[in-house]
Amino acid sequence: MQEALPREMYVDEAAWRVERDAVLYGEWFCVGRQEPLGLGDPSRVVALDVAGESVLVTSDEQGALHAAYNVCRHRGSQILPASSPDGPASACQASALRCPYHSWTYGLDGRLLRAPHADLDDTSAFSLAPVGVETWGGFVFVHLSPERARPLAESVARADATLANYGLADLVVGASFRYDVAANYKVLLENYNECYHCGPVHPELCRLVPSFAGGGDDLDWEAGIPHRVGAWTFTTTGTTSRAPLPGLDDDERVRHKGDLVYPNLMVSASADHVAAFVLLPHVPDRTTVECSLLFAKAAAEAADFDPSDAGELWDLVNQQDWAVCESVQRGMTSRSYRHGWFAPMEDDSLDIRRWLLPRLGRHLDVAP
Repeated sequence: MQEALPREMYVDEAAWRVERDAVLYGEWFCVGRQEPLGLGDPSRVVALDVAGESVLVTSDEQGALHAAYNVCRHRGSQILPASSPDGPASACQASALRCPYHSWTYGLDGRLLRAPHADLDDTSAFSLAPVGVETWGGFVFVHLSPERARPLAESVARADATLANYGLADLVVGASFRYDVAANYKVLLENYNECYHCGPVHPELCRLVPSFAGGGDDLDWEAGIPHRVGAWTFTTTGTTSRAPLPGLDDDERVRHKGDLVYPNLMVSASADHVAAFVLLPHVPDRTTVECSLLFAKAAAEAADFDPSDAGELWDLVNQQDWAVCESVQRGMTSRSYRHGWFAPMEDDSLDIRRWLLPRLGRHLDVAP
């Protein structure tokens, strides 16, 4: 048994602010799928909340993506109203970004175009403060500290290899769910990382994938996890009328695979669809989860397309997970709690400590 992260990293406001600034603002952060955000077309803008910071992401006249802080360089007014954490954001049409306070106007690339009645010698000095933006697999990522950002490819390298055959960039959203979970985002990540809990928490899922009921030990995620005899995908029956995604190998056509991109994207891949979870942390004990079920475009456009067989199972499993995560969060607030433990079957390679603590450096007095 190994000590897990200390209590304060889940419940303490000061520790949350340190982690937010060093990690959530210092790493590539997934904000959602490009098409549902409305950024697949040119001349669009959307305001997004990134752990309390409002960020503008734009698609310019040529469709190239840009991102900047939603803060006018003149007096600090927000250029667009901040997105609400209570609903999904969607881009609107725009040819420029005009501050509503004094009409300073910026291009979709963040350059200052016009400052009425102000004689500025160098308008380039007044561009919007930049935010890094890149895409992977149809997902949009932003980096709030672009001056020290490493290539996104490094962050997604493992998931890119594990999920290479699923054609993520070409899949479309066929169903979506949004959850407000009263738990720290790390509780959700740690829950996703292990199947030690699957037997007691997910009986329906374990009937579909019997090996999940075995304590989570010796699961070969590289090859994928087989279903029960006669089943081959994550649906209520274990089968579906939809064809497997094109490009899958023989194992992937009958097995389940999963991976994650720290700090906030979890991906679970079935033969005919992929479930993607974007975690949007707000405060130490509140995380919005946007769950998207992704399908082949041809399947989603079919006249008889009905994703409910997958949606019903995922919504059930999700709600089971969120309920136990909220129970963990409540327990962590107890004065008796100091830290948890990692049991031997909770995979070291997916232990969040090994990713998180080096990025926090000396900001917190904790040890792996």
